[in-house]
Amino acid sequence: MIQFLARILLRILFRLEVQGAPPSTKPERLLVVPNHQAFTDGLLAQAFLPIQVTWIVHSQIVAKWYFRFLLRGIPHLAVDAANPMSMKKVVHLIESGTPVGIFPEGRITLTGSLMKIYEGTAFLAARTGATVLPVRIEGATHSIFGRMKPPFPIKLRPKVRLTYLPTTTLPMPDAPSAKVRRKLAGEHMRHIMQNSVMDARPRRTLYESLLEAIELYGRSAPIIEDVRPKLDTYGDLLKGALALGRLISRLAAEGEYVGVLLPNAGPAVAALFGMFATRRIPAMLNYTAGVDGMQSAIDTAQIKTLITSRAFLEKGKLTDKIAQLKNVRVVHLEDLRSQFGPGDKLWLMLYALRNPRCLAKPVRPEDPAIVLFTSGSEGKPKGVVLSHDNILSNVDQVKASIEFSNRDRFFVALPMFHSFGLTAGVILPMVSGVQIFLYPSPLHYRIIPELTYDRDCTVLFGTPTFLKYYARFAHNYDFYRVRYVVAGAEKLSDEVRQIYMDRFGLRILEGYGATECSPIIACNSPMAYRAGTVGQLVPHMQAKLVPVPGIENGGRLHVTGPNVMRGYLRYEKPGVIQPPQSEFGAGWYDTGDLANFDEEGFLHILGRLKRFAKVAGEMVSLEVVERIATEASPKHIHASVSRKDPNRGEILVLYSEDRNLRRDMLSEAARRLGAPEVAVPRKIEYIDKIPKLGTGKTDYVTLNSMAETMVEK
Repeated sequence: MIQFLARILLRILFRLEVQGAPPSTKPERLLVVPNHQAFTDGLLAQAFLPIQVTWIVHSQIVAKWYFRFLLRGIPHLAVDAANPMSMKKVVHLIESGTPVGIFPEGRITLTGSLMKIYEGTAFLAARTGATVLPVRIEGATHSIFGRMKPPFPIKLRPKVRLTYLPTTTLPMPDAPSAKVRRKLAGEHMRHIMQNSVMDARPRRTLYESLLEAIELYGRSAPIIEDVRPKLDTYGDLLKGALALGRLISRLAAEGEYVGVLLPNAGPAVAALFGMFATRRIPAMLNYTAGVDGMQSAIDTAQIKTLITSRAFLEKGKLTDKIAQLKNVRVVHLEDLRSQFGPGDKLWLMLYALRNPRCLAKPVRPEDPAIVLFTSGSEGKPKGVVLSHDNILSNVDQVKASIEFSNRDRFFVALPMFHSFGLTAGVILPMVSGVQIFLYPSPLHYRIIPELTYDRDCTVLFGTPTFLKYYARFAHNYDFYRVRYVVAGAEKLSDEVRQIYMDRFGLRILEGYGATECSPIIACNSPMAYRAGTVGQLVPHMQAKLVPVPGIENGGRLHVTGPNVMRGYLRYEKPGVIQPPQSEFGAGWYDTGDLANFDEEGFLHILGRLKRFAKVAGEMVSLEVVERIATEASPKHIHASVSRKDPNRGEILVLYSEDRNLRRDMLSEAARRLGAPEVAVPRKIEYIDKIPKLGTGKTDYVTLNSMAETMVEK
């Protein structure tokens, strides 16, 4: 009867959605572990369980009269987590066969994300051998029973999703001491709680996710600022998406790839969401790739229409390049405005803004959402087709690992044709209520630190190369509000890591990814950080290593997960999606990188297999060669390639901007690093500027061509 009344009360308080099925039969020993979003969580988790659970409550909570009143009629045990005898009572309770519920976070979330996971809960599960029932609660933090502070939205009757997940076990770790066993058990429990975020996530489209965010945060909530300067609200973004979606749908058929050549700005984001809604698939062209690179992308994706901006082309000095493109119709945003007539305006104001789902075409989460193109750093660019679910899976994987909230503000200078810039810099904040400041170029090294300071940004994204130059020109106080600096796309050097710690007191969170994985595969986080690694795999990501001859400690990395692409569009077969597949089967992606995992699951990237040379019978990492050069000459940029040699198989060629660099300096640096003598290049070529791609990566295609030309001479 009490449970029946509790269900009625909860449905009055919340718009409640229950998913999953609790165990139909009671296990011999059961431990229920919900996440902790609000004071009602225990009641929520218990309401639909067929068995009565005794809840573990901190003695400080029970000391308050109003909590004692609320706990009347609910089986509970008050414990002091700092008292070992109290925890023994819990062990005896579980071993006696009484189902027990406990919150591994210990406290209600103050961030909207997972808080610290206490090792004691995990050790209880391992010690007693209990069956663990994860319960995921979403949305309760937005109620009056949560502990979030403004500007986090508080709803009188929020939508709450309650998910009972499959049971699992947490075996006692094999370790030499109780302290280590507790730590390892705690890590296991953290992974269970992070995986529960993914297990309980709803599958939806990008446009649906935007509408959910608008419903939660309100149309008046500010979301995008750029250099126009204009602060756009969710309402402005929605209006732009509806209008541009309607206009672009007249230019292209459903399912057609539409080229997008736009800078980081609010209208570009609106155009993307407008196409997501109308089932037109944006294909993001890299405007730094030159005419050949853009034409290759157009041919590969069979793009018939290209959306751009006349003002952007003029400022970026791209007008002549775009004029050289063939077999594509170029449409300027400025011209589309005049095509939005009185009837369209009436439709927008009187109907569409009141019913924003009216624009949406039937789209499934697994349908293609966007096409990005690989950098072409080692060959002709390929089109990477990502689905709605690919991108949103990656967003949820990141949110399960790193805490963000609408109190943050992202500084996003990475272009949207870059997968890191698109997913982490645009989609993640758009669907999470996080404000972003969009800047059109990551190359303005003096301006970006100043704008980060001026706009009170708390999160900064960048490649290590860009971050190095930002630090060089930044004032010591420019990053005073920054909480996270997130690096990806290339290896983070110890020099850059140390500069940010010494000058700004910031620990760079290095991650690893690939465009084919939407892009994030692994990342360091405040909860799990190890310098020199790219962090642990994000939840629901699996990896396998394939041995490579000549490489002892590591293998070729293959990965699979919900964020792995729909497939490739290749220049040789235009318009045909080729699903990912490796020797492990369909859905697996061969990264082409050599890697290994340490004992705690942190991923170490050794380098790309293509970035290894076989010199005198030994495998040499070209990244190690570059590390030696950086050690010898830290203030200059260096890059290494290899070329064929009839005597040694291959020889190393080092391109350096330091004309004073000599081989004896490299040999001394190699000795300091403990690198083998074979990794010291015999050939040093001096160059005024190492060529770079638009993403900040070294252009190895150009360098390899230069090396081959040198051979021909």
